[in-house]
Parts: sequence; structure tokens; C-alpha cells
Amino acid sequence: MKLTSFSVRLLSAATLTSLLLACNRNTDPQPAASLYTDGVFVLNSGNFTDNNGTLSWLPRTGSTAQTNLFQVRNGRPLTGGVAGYVEAGNRGLILVDNSAAGLDKVEIVTADSLRSVKTLASPDIENPRAAARISDTKVYVTCWGATGSSPFYVNPGYIAVVDLASNTVTKRITLQKGAEGVTVVGNEAYVTGQGGERIIQVIDTQTDALKTSIAVTGSISPLVVDANGKLWGTQGKNVVRIDPATKAIEATIPVGTSNSANSSASSPSGLVASADGRSLYYKYTSYDANYNPVGQIYRFGITDATITPTAPVFNRTFTGLTGLGFDTKSNVVYAGVTPSYKQAGYVYRYQATGQLIDSVRVEIAPTAFFIK
Repeated sequence: MKLTSFSVRLLSAATLTSLLLACNRNTDPQPAASLYTDGVFVLNSGNFTDNNGTLSWLPRTGSTAQTNLFQVRNGRPLTGGVAGYVEAGNRGLILVDNSAAGLDKVEIVTADSLRSVKTLASPDIENPRAAARISDTKVYVTCWGATGSSPFYVNPGYIAVVDLASNTVTKRITLQKGAEGVTVVGNEAYVTGQGGERIIQVIDTQTDALKTSIAVTGSISPLVVDANGKLWGTQGKNVVRIDPATKAIEATIPVGTSNSANSSASSPSGLVASADGRSLYYKYTSYDANYNPVGQIYRFGITDATITPTAPVFNRTFTGLTGLGFDTKSNVVYAGVTPSYKQAGYVYRYQATGQLIDSVRVEIAPTAFFIK
């Protein structure tokens, strides 16, 4: 809004104040106070070639999602797929993977309002995959590297060590090709890989240096921690348990077949832990003719000697089951469903005992959840 000097002289002080406040409301439609403190961020990866990933916000007590949060708060899109999100101290880090080389980045934002603080771009960030909080001022971001492209990884992967005191990448820890998930236990970070090197690498988080490696027989999904401090991951049709104290694989448990169609072609993925850490939920899916992941959600106990998906936790077969999360504060399971990569997806919320709470429309390809 533009005011001439003549019109200003004619306006009363009260009228001018009202107009100026109106202008401010137009440029900042949401208050600057904390907006995202009690609920769940939905990470919508978007369609990779469209670079339209987003974050949605789903309050625990509401059934309507706030969408396109970064655009709303900052007046510009993320411009890439959302590969991950983590918080440390009062900062959040959004991992953005663009389909074009050299355009990947990490957006550092205020954790409670998603206001942009700093953008970390190429060459510091190339093909970001996952992130983990090390302290209130330090975050690890795993990256494939500049030429990382599944299933061929020309360059080694790495961890970008992000210092939130200076909002810079202070170190690069060279890792295996296809460095993927990162999980922290004590003063160690465990990094899985998708590049075929068949190792889990262990990083000393105090020195930011490679400590040792654990040999595995194949690629293992990102790891989760149970009530006993053990690490669990999926590997093909198996679930694997690792003891961080000994760095040994304690158990490899085959996941049996279920009564559902295509069970023989299904495999477990997406492990999440219950509130007490004594049960693990997983997706058990195969792909249909349109390459949509189709399947159910099951769980097993951490002391179970066998895993047989005979009865799904929720009486539903999901088409496009792309995300799984567990809200330990409210004991609620979140399932992300992607009908297609050209339309909005949905989040189904269930009580841990199996009752459907609601389904909420979000954005394209809800693949992960950050519980606050």
C-alpha cells in the first residue's frame, strides 16, 4: 500500500495506524509466536521430478492439516523433495533433494515457526538422505555425494557436520557409497548404506571420526532403538538386531508369510518403536502393477523369537503405503498413504490397539513424520 504526503496529512492518527496494521497483516498473515509445538510434522516428499516436496502440520487435537508450511512462512517454496527433518535446540533442519544436480540444500529454520535462518547449499550438501541430532548445536546429515544415483554410486557418501552456532558445515566425514540412515546411541552414530558395500559404519560423535564398521550381508534400512538399547533394522525379508555394546549382530529373524495376496513377494520396512520401546511396528508390502506399495501394518515384540505377519494391527490393506510413524506422547500410529505422485496424500491415525481415529488430507507423498 502506498500513501502520498497529501493523503497522509488528511488521515487521522487512528486511521493511519489502522492502515499500517492492515498492511502488516497482508504481508504476514500468521502471528510470529510459536506455531508448531504440539503436534506432528508430516514430511511430504512430493514428486521427484516436480521438486514439490512440502511440510504439513497436524495438531494432535485437530483433524485438519496446515499445508505448505515453508512457503507460507517464508514466501518461497522449498524447491525439491523433502528427504528428512530433524530438530536440535531451537533449530530445525529440512533436507531438500532437488532433481537437478547442484541444487540440493538444507534449510535451517526456527523450530517453532519454520522461519528461514540459513540455507546450506552445494557443494556442502549433495543428495542429502537423513539427519540426526548430536547435540543442541550439532547435527549430522548423511549425503550420497555429488554423483550419488541409485543403484550406481560413483563417489563415496559422507556426513556433513552442521554447527548450529555458526550455521555452517564444519567437517565432512567420508563414508561408504550410498550413505543412508543415521541413528545415534550414546556417543556413537550408526550409518547404514544403500551402495552395496554391506557395512554399517560407526562414528564417534565426540571426535566426528569413523570409529569402526559392522559387516552385514546386505543393505539394512535405517535403524531404530528399542527399550534395551538394541538396534533393529530390516534387511530383505529379515529383521536384524544389533548390540551396540559388542557391535555384533545378535539375531537375524526371517519374517514369515501372511494370509494376504502377494505375501510371498512382500517384505518388511519402515520400523518404528512403540512408546515403551518393547514393540516394533513395520510395513509389510509388495508392489502392484502400477508400482504402488500395497500391504498392511504389523508389529512384533522385541523378545519374539519368530515374526509371523498373520494378523495386521489395523484391519486395512493400504494401497500406496509410503509412511509409518509412532507418536509416543499419545500412543498413536501414523500411516502415510500416497494415491499417486500427482495428487494429495492422506494420513491415517490409529490407536495403538487398532481403532481408526481419523484420516487427514495432507500433500503429495507423505513418507515420514517428525513427532513434537
